[in-house]
Amino acid sequence: MPEKKQLRDLATKLKQLRQNRMKNFFAHIPIYIEKKNFIIKTADSPDELKEALRLRHDVFLEELLKRKKRSGLDKDKFDKRCDHLIIIEKQCGKIIGTYRLQSSLHTKKWYTATEFHMRHIKKLPGNKLELGRACVHPNYRNGITIALLWEGISAYIAASESSYLFGCSSIKTMDKNEMRLIYHYLKQNGHTSEEHGVRPRGKFKVPGFKRHLKHSHTSVDNLTPNQMKEKIPSLLASYLKVGAKVCGFPARDKSFKCIDFLTLMKVDDLAQAYKRRNRAE
Repeated sequence: MPEKKQLRDLATKLKQLRQNRMKNFFAHIPIYIEKKNFIIKTADSPDELKEALRLRHDVFLEELLKRKKRSGLDKDKFDKRCDHLIIIEKQCGKIIGTYRLQSSLHTKKWYTATEFHMRHIKKLPGNKLELGRACVHPNYRNGITIALLWEGISAYIAASESSYLFGCSSIKTMDKNEMRLIYHYLKQNGHTSEEHGVRPRGKFKVPGFKRHLKHSHTSVDNLTPNQMKEKIPSLLASYLKVGAKVCGFPARDKSFKCIDFLTLMKVDDLAQAYKRRNRAE
């Protein structure tokens, strides 16, 4: 058995390795695209990473949850080993949007797996790309920024030769009836899938959700399509437009006061959707 001193030394070395990854941060897959007034790239330095984490803090913690961290950064154990897509506005030189990307080329541990049982998704063929922690500065929440994020994601998909995209798509609600209505709306419009046996993990389950679905008599038909559509965030809506599916029941994330749907998309379906759109234009 190792002695206590050996264990302490090992723990110290592991901590130093984690800190070094933050201090010496670099992009696993460098992406750089200039688009008129913007630069789309993967963060490739500790300063760029910190600025992306600061934007996440401002949006997720200050704006949405009305709280702050002393560090001013929103970070977790996955950030150091992920790539971070960033959008820089040239005139101000600031990051105005970011998206966390994690490829199966570089890891087998996923943020999504902390909320969902997803064994079958892990076994899907080809490279897989997890998307998450998307946020945009409030002054730039428009179709242009969404298009820039998608352009960066498309470049990263090509570079990583990904076959599947997945991740947690968040909807800000903690109301059980609203959760049910959103789930029914997605199901009625063909956006759900039970194929991969996805289910929320213990503490992320919505208590009594399945029973509530079965015994509730309120119909989605009582709400207009526009009312329900407004409840779907623009990023999730853009996924659904190109063929993504939400898998199973939602998970409840108490820390961020939202529900998350595990969203899955085949890259081939995404390519076909772009071809159809280009033909229509």
